Amino acid sequence: MSLRAVSVQCCSSCWTIMSGFFYFSLLCSAAALASAKVDIQMEDRLEVFQGERAEIQCNYSFSTEPHMMMIQWFVKSASGSRVRISYSDLTTQTVDGSTEYSGRINVSAGAGGEVLTIRSVRIADEREFFCEVNGMAAGSGEEKTHLAVFEPPEGPLIEGVHSGISVSRELPTKVASCEARNGFPKPNITWYRNQVPLRPTQGQVNIVTLVTRTSSDLYTVQSDLQYKVTKEDRHAFFSCEASFLVPGDTRTSTSRQIGIIVHYPTTKVELWKERPRGLVKEGDTVEIRCRGDGNPPSPLTFNREQQPEVELDSEDGTLTLHEVTRRDSGVYQCRSAGAESPEEVVGHTTLTVHYLDAAIVVPRDSEVMFKGESLTATCNALSSLNTTTVWFKSGEEVGRGHTLVLQDATFDTAGEYVCAVTVPSQPDMRTTGSVHIVVEGAPEMKRTEGYVSLKERAGKLVNLSCDARGRPRPIITWSIAGSQSWREVANRVTEDTVHSLVTVKLTSDTTATCNATSDMGSETRSYAIEATTPEGETRPAHHHHAAPVQPKSARVFISSGSGPCIIHAAAVTVKGPQALLKFRVKESQSSATHHLGQQEETRQHTFLRDGDGVGLVVVGESATS
Repeated sequence: MSLRAVSVQCCSSCWTIMSGFFYFSLLCSAAALASAKVDIQMEDRLEVFQGERAEIQCNYSFSTEPHMMMIQWFVKSASGSRVRISYSDLTTQTVDGSTEYSGRINVSAGAGGEVLTIRSVRIADEREFFCEVNGMAAGSGEEKTHLAVFEPPEGPLIEGVHSGISVSRELPTKVASCEARNGFPKPNITWYRNQVPLRPTQGQVNIVTLVTRTSSDLYTVQSDLQYKVTKEDRHAFFSCEASFLVPGDTRTSTSRQIGIIVHYPTTKVELWKERPRGLVKEGDTVEIRCRGDGNPPSPLTFNREQQPEVELDSEDGTLTLHEVTRRDSGVYQCRSAGAESPEEVVGHTTLTVHYLDAAIVVPRDSEVMFKGESLTATCNALSSLNTTTVWFKSGEEVGRGHTLVLQDATFDTAGEYVCAVTVPSQPDMRTTGSVHIVVEGAPEMKRTEGYVSLKERAGKLVNLSCDARGRPRPIITWSIAGSQSWREVANRVTEDTVHSLVTVKLTSDTTATCNATSDMGSETRSYAIEATTPEGETRPAHHHHAAPVQPKSARVFISSGSGPCIIHAAAVTVKGPQALLKFRVKESQSSATHHLGQQEETRQHTFLRDGDGVGLVVVGESATS
């Protein structure tokens, strides 16, 4: 603020008494002047907030010390006239009554002048205040200060239009309003889009402002933004800013940001498979979703490309297909049309339903093989995807690939073979098929040896078992020589096996033969049981023999038409006067010469012969049987 000074010069003065009052007359004469001067200093402008206290300084100085002085404060009224509000002289200070400032002001003398203090400043106090100084002959003058009062506004408060605004409107449409309330001086409002100021533009942006003033002299400013929206404005943010004056500065206050609802036509339709995730297989439930880019969303309809006239049932942009099959594969369409979208927009997606048919196994169901034969089985399943085939038997993997080759069949080859066809990329796609293999052939003994040699105490009960396998299932019969007391105590059968158990009371050396027979052939197993006596006892001998000998080897001489044939025994048991020899013969023989150590004799024997050509000769006292 600048300070102004005023100077006044007077030539002489005189006093005149009239009607009991003194008054001062100032006569200036250019002929004989005695110089007099007063300087007054005041701020041009004083700024305060409403409600605060304002102190207006009036400083003065005289070039000649006055004998008489008076100071008066005036304010300029709304009508333009001046109203005195205070008077003071060298002895008195008085605040004028009956003015709007009575009771709100006081005047105090200070160093070099006076101070007018206004308490609780009001908006109406914004006006000019005059300080008039009269020093009579010493000079007189006046100066003024403009008091400026400020009140920051409330807000700004922004409110968007709640309804949607269509991009098809040709003229700018109101999108939001902004209000700054109870401010002084009048605040200004500026609009922003994405923090960029908006200026009035023909056909694009209009700003309509309404200003009202309250009874308390405060201003309320309401601004409406009219704007021609585009589709891009759906993501835009609008705000308003109020700028206002404060003592010594300009401040701004910004509203919150708001978005607006923009209505625009659909130009693109997106179609996709919502579930299941990944590949679709037969039996799945499929959801196809459709979404347009328009707002508000236009009604959506579904159809298949090959049947455009058939509308499929859908709900809220979702098409649900239950338990799909390969026939549901194809191109699906979604169509959009509405008030904002006069032209139909179509989207497409392709649905592929994958399948895996039931496995077909050749040979079907069951197949009969003979022992030693070979068989090739195949397993195939039609699928839209790559498959893998694995063969199982009794839960264990026995082969891979579409073909299974069974070679040189045995009874163990028989059973159920299961082929499992799976899709590696879709593990839950699986199908199986099976074939039952039946192997037929002559009976087989469970143990491979056809001859078993035993020693047991005479009088003991001996259990002998025989297990045979074959298809057809064989029948087991027993032939027992030597002991007359025996019986079959168990006989169990399954589909292709038979188990027989006999109990023999051993009274003498015994030969037991198990015969397994069927329509496919027979097989024999023999037991040679030597009956022993308790230690210290002897058995009666029918023939004299030399002391027992246990040679490392024995020879058997079999007489034939061309002479004896020497066969080294495969097994030799020598005890007392007996020797048991096991050997192979091609046919039954009636005589043999045996050599045990240094003894050699010729006896008549009958040689038993089983299916494997295993012969048995008993040499010794009981060999004549």
